[in-house]
Amino acid sequence: MAVVAGVDVGGTAVNYTLVDGQERFLVEGLCEHPSLAKQGPGICLQQIADGLKVATDRAGVALVDVVAVGLDTPGPASAAGQMSARGSTNFVHARWAGFDIREGLAHKLGKPVSYLNDANAAALWGHYAIFGANSRETSVSIIIGTGNGGGIILDGNVVKGKNGFGGELGHVLVPYQSIAGTSGIHPVCNCGRIGDLESLCSLTAIERNLLPYFLPRYPGHELAKLEPHQAAKLVRGFADKGDALCREIFRVQAHALGLFFDEMVNTFDPDALIVGGGALEASEGFQKWFMGEIRMGMPNQREEQAGIPIHVIPNGDTAGARGAAIEALQLARQSGLM
Repeated sequence: MAVVAGVDVGGTAVNYTLVDGQERFLVEGLCEHPSLAKQGPGICLQQIADGLKVATDRAGVALVDVVAVGLDTPGPASAAGQMSARGSTNFVHARWAGFDIREGLAHKLGKPVSYLNDANAAALWGHYAIFGANSRETSVSIIIGTGNGGGIILDGNVVKGKNGFGGELGHVLVPYQSIAGTSGIHPVCNCGRIGDLESLCSLTAIERNLLPYFLPRYPGHELAKLEPHQAAKLVRGFADKGDALCREIFRVQAHALGLFFDEMVNTFDPDALIVGGGALEASEGFQKWFMGEIRMGMPNQREEQAGIPIHVIPNGDTAGARGAAIEALQLARQSGLM
């Protein structure tokens, strides 16, 4: 039985999934182990190969039946999988600089390998889950985590761009000054931009921009007693329980996302808007509230566009691996392997 694999390589974990020709996922839940990416390409590629054998054993298929592999990693990297010469936050070993991880893995496994950055892979999975593998629809996805990534699926294809930076949606500027209750805020992004989506809608934004702005308005709040990074990681849980300060922070994030989606609606007129990432790993009630706030943060839409749905990416922990597998499935079909 011919199958393809999806491998999501992050700084903390490597996650696997397997898909057959009928688009059935053969691995339930998480199949992962701690990532050794920080130890350099040689150790990391061997780890991926070893883990793939574990995944095929778990799914009850032979390793030889894997005809193609889809790989995703955090950027920056080219569309073909060559890591940035400046390195990466998660791939800090000196030998990663300029390393072609797609080609390296293909050589290691002796199998064709496709490549996506992790946000594009998650976006592809979100699109597939809604529209199916052979869709011609267009969607715009945002993945809210430590940073803010995204992906555009245009007529069913991932937008990668000339240098692989297509879909770097977190660094699109938004008119944040129009968000109520943020007068005087100065949201700076790690990239140096002021007022891009990531500077307002990410865990880093909470730590560096939103908590420092809102905490003085809530004297005596228990988060003020904690170190900023630790406090930021607790904001989502507090917001889920209805804490006023933390709900205000997530309201600003949702309205920033609404402004961004308004720009995307007027650029692509998409079939769907999609949101995923750690920010939405909360209760169903919180998700519903947050999605409603996104809609409230969008300026008045044309009547024809007001009904564009906003979805939550399913299978959040495995979205990257699943999207990478869908990309590999397309490669296998185009190459006549399935």
